[in-house]
Amino acid sequence: MPVDPAHAALLIIDVQNYCAAAKTGQSESFSESLREKVLPNIRRLQSACRRAGIEVVYSVIENMTRDGRDRSLDYKISRIDVPPGSWDAQVVDEIAPAEHEMIFRKTSSNVFISTNIDYVLRNLGVRSLIITGLMTDQCVETAVRDACDLGYLVTLVTDACTTSSVERHEQSLIGIRGYCRQRTTGAVWAEISTRLDRPG
Repeated sequence: MPVDPAHAALLIIDVQNYCAAAKTGQSESFSESLREKVLPNIRRLQSACRRAGIEVVYSVIENMTRDGRDRSLDYKISRIDVPPGSWDAQVVDEIAPAEHEMIFRKTSSNVFISTNIDYVLRNLGVRSLIITGLMTDQCVETAVRDACDLGYLVTLVTDACTTSSVERHEQSLIGIRGYCRQRTTGAVWAEISTRLDRPG
């Protein structure tokens, strides 16, 4: 089903300094994909959604506690540790949130498990979710599956998310095809713009 701007939100997952930084061991191809394709596409969607009055919301990985004791077991084992208020926890400058846009700070790979995002989206009357971000085969895929199971109409923007390799990205898209509509940035942008141009 097409996006209904009156009941939609754009969810940008974990596009933060911690995930984008070279120190997390990301490959050169990941960095290139992020900078040359994914970030420009997310910016384009941000702009279109803001113009259409579509909520733009963000998730970031960020501990609640300085020592990270509140993190999920997986994050503890994987040594994913992002202190509260740190530079690592900030959304990257290229897609910085506007003052009124909400950021959900999560302590697990699943934004629907470790934040109150579902409660907030329902309060906002959101039924359609447009999902972008990092990593396609991890936190993005988890969000897509859970959002679908929770009853949202999910559109995954295939060229506005990425992961450590092209192969993993493509395999993830195949694996979650039944949980979401998959569209390019251009297609989603055109859909939002077309609906904006309609009278009434």
